[in-house]
Amino acid sequence: MEREIIHEVIGVNKTFQVGKNKELPVLENINLKIFSGDFLAILGQSGAGKSTLLRIMAGLIKPSQGKVLFKGKPLDMANPKIAVVFQSFALFPWYTVLENVKIGLVGSELSEEEINEKALKVIDLVGLDGFEDAYPRELSGGMRQRVGIARALVVEPELLLMDEPFSTLDVLTADNLRGDILDLWHSGKMPAKAIVLVSHNIEEAVSMASRAVIMSYNPGKIKAEIKIDLPHPRDKNSRDFKFMLDKIYTILVKPAEEVPRYLTSEKFQFLPHAKVGAIAGLIELVHDREGRVDIYALSSELSMEVDDIFPLIEASVILGFGEIKEGDFILTEKGKKWAEADTLEKKEIFKEAALQNVQLIRQIMQVLSTIQKHRVSEEFFIDILKNHFTPDETWNQLETAIDWGRYAELFVYDYDAGELYLEEPEPADK
Repeated sequence: MEREIIHEVIGVNKTFQVGKNKELPVLENINLKIFSGDFLAILGQSGAGKSTLLRIMAGLIKPSQGKVLFKGKPLDMANPKIAVVFQSFALFPWYTVLENVKIGLVGSELSEEEINEKALKVIDLVGLDGFEDAYPRELSGGMRQRVGIARALVVEPELLLMDEPFSTLDVLTADNLRGDILDLWHSGKMPAKAIVLVSHNIEEAVSMASRAVIMSYNPGKIKAEIKIDLPHPRDKNSRDFKFMLDKIYTILVKPAEEVPRYLTSEKFQFLPHAKVGAIAGLIELVHDREGRVDIYALSSELSMEVDDIFPLIEASVILGFGEIKEGDFILTEKGKKWAEADTLEKKEIFKEAALQNVQLIRQIMQVLSTIQKHRVSEEFFIDILKNHFTPDETWNQLETAIDWGRYAELFVYDYDAGELYLEEPEPADK
């Protein structure tokens, strides 16, 4: 018997306007089906368009191309049977818990008595019984997020969309709330027929979801889809759980060819947001471990999320200091040499690696060398980059290039003037 398709995304592209005649692709050719009984996790690094995709699925924003179907019908606007839980609690501070939850039923045909009854029932369901008259300021972060979840569930949605709902909570609170949601889901008390969770936490996805969609970035595409058929409750220390974590980590970070490496007329190389000091720390740590580490084990040991450690690994790969194989990060001979070098040698090795592998740094050097005064405003490069990235990402890209270029002593950055320039060589002694 075929399962019911609750929601479907067909050939969806999304672009944002970044200039008069320039559009930035954020999502490309997304095809996705959500079935009844699905607990789907959408994974990917920052910039993969995960939250944009979720908002398109909710009907909050429209795709540039393609279509979205909810129960077989076009979804052109928000639907009350699709509820969203956001990363921020998004509560009205002047309303009590009960009043915040009842907002979800505003405009319904229910009487005030029926609205109160439904709201109180779902407040009890999420473990907030006795806090109906409390205000958000009187609640902990975990309790405030429970209010947000209750407000989503009170409309009895058929599809529940959650956008990193645990990311702002402390570790213990987040783990407790995950457990409660899983209990509701597996006990049949959850009104939703399907759940979609956007996350950058791989362990969270493997512990909760029945299926994972893994996205690449720049623009966001579906790289892989994996069934997670581990029995519940899931043992995080089991061999199968760790195998699934390694499998997803490997897919997220490879193949290296998918990371744009060079400037072309179509795409601009994407630089990970990684400071030189952090890259050096990673390289030296891996060198101390005989040049090879399991990425998942390392991230767990360092208590680092995927969005924290992957930029360091990607930067190392781009610079030629490391490579990724079967979920492991392995130092190259150049990476080992950099780890063992003294301060001055490190700068020289990094300079060579940056000029050889980083297109933006090569371009900056070419411009600075060509212009007679050897000094250029940052706006010059921002104007180039903004045709390929969002405004925030444009500055992130230039800031990364500046950090790497300054460390390598290729050029100098004047913060006050907002200018990049070449240092004049010291005059020779007469």
